[in-house]
Amino acid sequence: MNIQKLTIKKILLAACIGLASTASLISIANAQQSYLRADGQYIVNEQGEKVLLRGMGLGGWMLQEGYMLKLGNLGQQHVMRAKIEELIGAEATQEFYDAWLANHTTKADIDAMAKWGFNSVRLPMHFNLYTLPIEQEPVKGQNTWLEKGFEMTDQLVAWAKANNMYVILDLHAAPGGQGNDLAISDRNPNTPSLWQSEANQQKMVELWRKLAQRYANEPTVGAYDIINEPNWGFENADDKNGCKETKNEPLKKLMVDVTKAIRSVDNKHMIIIEGNCWGNNYAGVLPQWDNNMVLSFHKYWNNNTLGDIKSHLELREKYNMPIWLGESGENSNLWFTDAISLVESQGIGWAWWPLKKLGFNNPLEVKPNAGYLALVDYWNGNGEKPSAAVAKKALMQLANQDIRFENTQYHPDVIDAMFRQTYSKLNMPFKEHRITKSGGNLAAVDYDMGHSGIAYFDKDSANYHISAGSERMPWNRGTTYRNEGVDIAWDETKKAYFINHIETGEWTEYTIEADKAGSYTLTAQVKSTTDTGRITVSVNNAPSVSEAAISQSDKWQSVAVGTITLLQGTNKIRIHAKAGGYELLSLQLKR
Repeated sequence: MNIQKLTIKKILLAACIGLASTASLISIANAQQSYLRADGQYIVNEQGEKVLLRGMGLGGWMLQEGYMLKLGNLGQQHVMRAKIEELIGAEATQEFYDAWLANHTTKADIDAMAKWGFNSVRLPMHFNLYTLPIEQEPVKGQNTWLEKGFEMTDQLVAWAKANNMYVILDLHAAPGGQGNDLAISDRNPNTPSLWQSEANQQKMVELWRKLAQRYANEPTVGAYDIINEPNWGFENADDKNGCKETKNEPLKKLMVDVTKAIRSVDNKHMIIIEGNCWGNNYAGVLPQWDNNMVLSFHKYWNNNTLGDIKSHLELREKYNMPIWLGESGENSNLWFTDAISLVESQGIGWAWWPLKKLGFNNPLEVKPNAGYLALVDYWNGNGEKPSAAVAKKALMQLANQDIRFENTQYHPDVIDAMFRQTYSKLNMPFKEHRITKSGGNLAAVDYDMGHSGIAYFDKDSANYHISAGSERMPWNRGTTYRNEGVDIAWDETKKAYFINHIETGEWTEYTIEADKAGSYTLTAQVKSTTDTGRITVSVNNAPSVSEAAISQSDKWQSVAVGTITLLQGTNKIRIHAKAGGYELLSLQLKR
């Protein structure tokens, strides 16, 4: 795992300063954990101090979603499992899933989260790790309890307790599945859904009774998030995700029944409720029916203004209850910073999504082995069917090695955006760039971390397709290495990342440390699809000091940008595209 130690230390120090600056508003950590509860519009601890939850969801651990494994076309976990079983058989498939559950989330993941600044973790639970599906129960109407899920939860609680973090239990896949968005709950549309089966609903009620009984005296468990993102049209089947629902009567009844079951064994823990339409439609659900209840809303791909959370703020005010951004993410660093700044400005905590996946826009990125990528090609219809032995080897390497914390790629820019950048507009080096007396080199992709317009500028820096009513668009078109709008690709020949799709007016800034003051010649490694590209450089916020034309070439070429003057110590170099159309690999400074 490649972590820039100096940069990380700076991030952690800055994060601690930022947290301390809000100490009058919130309690992030305490010498002794205590139960959380709803107190008017805020979550407080037993001392009555306001607590702002800053958390991360462990998506992909107990419940796989296809897109997290580059298998969005397959969708649900049970579909992926069936495909795996077709290749390697039932016994080997079970071996794969046992390894996956053992290695996806470990103590190292939770320890790292605590160091980065998180004080809570949301556990997306799949019911089938705790109890059998109703179709498999030996005695109809009874519940067979499985130790696997409970043991995994116990272990997570222990890891969190050691780090003074809270665990939010979240029923992510309810018996039968809670909506028409099939993948998020592993729903099989060929069997009765949660809403089409009284037996499924009763199993859910009893599962929560069992969980509450087990954790009634455990303050590390912060709350029970009793159903994730219900999305179902009760009044009108054509309203597939329940966004136009006006009554939500079956949803409210089930949540009331679950609450009664929990309170029969546990009167200490907060209960979190989620509305229809992926946690956003509360019509007919409120007022709350319990005095220790929190309303959760989810937020994806829309703008980050007060108007975008106005309806949730109004519910908080009207019903005098806390609200919590229970799930958000899957966007750019710019969007992360703006969304977290928005909700924290209103005293609202959050849980991001997810900690890791086969994708670049989360704290940890799983880098899969080549054999697994060949499997993905096969399942996507773009490759040949592998042998059982080859397929098993690739899958077991994914589950035993690739997904483990120490083998993932850490993205410090994501953590920086979620914590430091929410209160600081200063740049911070992504990597240390030292220029010796003779000079030095730096990769173009290692520009500073910071706000758009301060550390970099790119014309497409986030996904707002819900608000814009448009198609989803990538911000980093290469979807690799970093999570800002700057477009990044991989050069297989150079074995290096580079910036591409550079448009006129875009720029990147680099903080460098010069051992000696003086004049240095600056050379850029570039390629260009046109002969109109022009590159300029400025130093320490001064006007551009030099400009160079870039000729058309499909090979990397060295372009002398000019001579710049550096101070001894810290300097900031900004590389600006006066005219775009070129690609940038690296920068060299020489005396």
